[in-house]
Amino acid sequence: MTELNIIVCAKQIPDPEAPLSDVRVDGEKKEVFVDAPNVISPFDENALEAALVLQEEAGARVTVLSLGRKVSDTVLRKSLAAGADELILLQDNAFEKLDSHSVARVLADAIQRIGDCDLVLTGRQAGDWDSGQVGLMLGEILGLPCISLAREIKVEGRQVQVKKNIAGGYEQVRAALPALVTVSNEVGELRYISRTRMMKMLRKASSIPSWSSGDFVSTPDALQGMEIKELSSPPDMGRSCEFIEGATLEEKADQLVAAITSF
Repeated sequence: MTELNIIVCAKQIPDPEAPLSDVRVDGEKKEVFVDAPNVISPFDENALEAALVLQEEAGARVTVLSLGRKVSDTVLRKSLAAGADELILLQDNAFEKLDSHSVARVLADAIQRIGDCDLVLTGRQAGDWDSGQVGLMLGEILGLPCISLAREIKVEGRQVQVKKNIAGGYEQVRAALPALVTVSNEVGELRYISRTRMMKMLRKASSIPSWSSGDFVSTPDALQGMEIKELSSPPDMGRSCEFIEGATLEEKADQLVAAITSF
């Protein structure tokens, strides 16, 4: 079988595990500020792991694309340390706060510039806005068959076979290559990367390709920003601590149930 060419779309976001105290919502500016380091969106890490498994099984070449106004190659080099063959950063002020359709259009232009591609993998949704729209829009723009919510991905000949999440279980779906698949967390977390390997990759002198909108975007004037109608912080419900008393475990359990159901 010829070597597969896989493209993984990976978004850089503030760490979604950051504590609530590090998150500030500005209702007037309609912006969310997170005082936390940037990471690769978790579902996109799942997509990268799925690509690396296929790389091991079928000798695939894995290219990672990341889009934004300013993308950190320090954060994204993690994908190279994990085993990806190439990383391309798509950076431009025009890429700031785009809506989902515009993000998909930019990614589609980049993929078409790369050329030979058998399989596009994205996370099922981003770890910041959780809209879950870009992957399938990207497939539509590229004219590819799309499968969403993959929990397992196999390639047999010129077909991709996917176990797709559905309510109460999964179904098996096939599509001819080239195709696009959005990946869920059931495929597994991104493999462990040793600190030594990661530091070696960060110190590596080789530069990471960076494309601006003028390099590849076919219709830059058509890009639209995300329109936020209203943004506000959740109400402060306060905090309280209550110790459950009781002479026996059964009595404590009854008291706990009564306390929970009183809310």
